[in-house]
Amino acid sequence: MDSLSRDELSPPSAAALAALVPRLAGRRVLVIGDLTLDEYLYGRATRLSREAPIPVLELLRREVILGGAANPARNIVALGSVATQVGLIGDDAEGDQVLALCSAAGIDTAGLIRAPDRPTTRKTRIMADEAPRLPQHVARLDRLDRAPLSAHEETAVLAALQTLVPRHDAVLCSDYQLGLLTPPVVDTVQRLCRAHGALFCVDAQGNSHYYRGADLFRCNNREAEAALARPLQHEADFPAGLARLQAALDARLVIVTRGPQGLSLLGDTRGYTHIPALQVSEVYDTTGAGDTFVAVATLALSAGIDPLAAAHLANAAAALVVRRFGNAVVTPAELAAAISQ
Repeated sequence: MDSLSRDELSPPSAAALAALVPRLAGRRVLVIGDLTLDEYLYGRATRLSREAPIPVLELLRREVILGGAANPARNIVALGSVATQVGLIGDDAEGDQVLALCSAAGIDTAGLIRAPDRPTTRKTRIMADEAPRLPQHVARLDRLDRAPLSAHEETAVLAALQTLVPRHDAVLCSDYQLGLLTPPVVDTVQRLCRAHGALFCVDAQGNSHYYRGADLFRCNNREAEAALARPLQHEADFPAGLARLQAALDARLVIVTRGPQGLSLLGDTRGYTHIPALQVSEVYDTTGAGDTFVAVATLALSAGIDPLAAAHLANAAAALVVRRFGNAVVTPAELAAAISQ
């Protein structure tokens, strides 16, 4: 396995990586996946409830942001590229909010389909806020519908793909396991990408077997273990594990993100590579870090950037967003500055 392991290779220099950041702009990416409206309710704890051993929070403020597959789309736009969203939202007030937030973020909503028979997915987080401490997550309540797509809904999604894929450099499947990315939908994405020369990129949280033939397949270490049906506990487990995953999925490039242990990559001409995590002094919230990572990696690969350099850029961007609370985005100036430092 020594011939495959390339940990000893010097990474791209900071100056070389920073010089690549402008190339992330000007791309066109179609993002398809499960959309959510992320609602944050912040309250101040005033007393313990008499009814149960829980704190009583008095509401201070409410915030709503885009979540799910809309989060990589936000990052794509923030880096100067075009993101077009494909997904389902309900014919409800939350669906109106998703449309308004997409418009405010500069996301093209040409592929959003209103489904009157299902609600817009909403994830409500209850946060205890007591300055100067960081808000503490108390509970989460999800409103969603896991029913399979109806024939009418699936037909509408497939029609949107037929129209939109030819106009984009890459398609990113952001699978949050809420049912949009059915086998026929994924098969259509793959076929249209091949027909029109678009990159086929995947951020999988499960159902990895759906995504054969991806140009980029990203998952985290736990999801990789589930796909392989074996543990990945030590560094020595990863070269063979990624090789098996790449062969099983017929993927050109496999990236497994590993949290504090960085990431593993297999598929470019260097073979297997492990990239350590960047040192982050303050980790506030890991929410959305994977979305940022795959958004940057997709942009970089669609711009013709070497896979190893693309992974380093994505790694740096993810390290920035974990320092912020909730779903966050990275701008070109922030990314270039962080790399240079």
